Amino acid sequence: MKNVRIHYIASLAFLALPVGVFAQPAPAMSSNPLISSSQSLLASSKRNVLRSAEKIGPELWNWQPTPEVRTFGQLFAHIADGQYEFCGAAVEGKPVDKGIEKTAKSKEEVVTALKAAFEYCEAAYTKLTPQSVSETVNFGRPLARIVVMDFNVAHTQEHYGNLVTYMRLKGIVPPSSEPKK
Repeated sequence: MKNVRIHYIASLAFLALPVGVFAQPAPAMSSNPLISSSQSLLASSKRNVLRSAEKIGPELWNWQPTPEVRTFGQLFAHIADGQYEFCGAAVEGKPVDKGIEKTAKSKEEVVTALKAAFEYCEAAYTKLTPQSVSETVNFGRPLARIVVMDFNVAHTQEHYGNLVTYMRLKGIVPPSSEPKK
C-alpha cells in the first residue's frame, strides 16, 4: 500500500500539465490503471520531445544558451539515455547505459537513438504486471517499479522544460504551446 501511495504522490506532479496533452492515448495501453496512467504520461512526453526535435534544424543542433549548459543535441541525447537508465532499472533491475550523449553527435544519429529509446521504454511497460508494479528495485534507494517509470517521465518533462526555454530563446513555438487543431 505504501508503494501505491508513493506512485500517486509522484503522479500528482503531473496534474499541473495541460489536460490536452493526455487526449491521445499511447498505443497498446495496459488494462491496469497504474500502468496505463504511467504509459499515458510517457506518451505525452514522447510526443512533445519528438515534435521538438523535428522543429530544431541542424543549424541549431549545437546551440546552447550559455557554455555551462547542454546544447539542443546534447539535451535530446540525454533524454534518450534516460529512457534506458530508468526503464532498464524498472524492468531489468539495473540501469542500461547506452552512452548516447557521448557518442551520437548529428541530428540524425540522436533522433534515431531517441526514437529507439522511447520504443525501449514503451516495451518495458509490456513487461510490467499488476503484481510487479509495486515490487521494489534499487534505484539509488528502493523504489517501486512503477515509480521508477514515472521518475523517467518526470526526468523527461524536466528536460522538455529546458527545450521549451531554448526554443523560446530562438523564437520557436514549443509543441505544447502550439494552437490546437
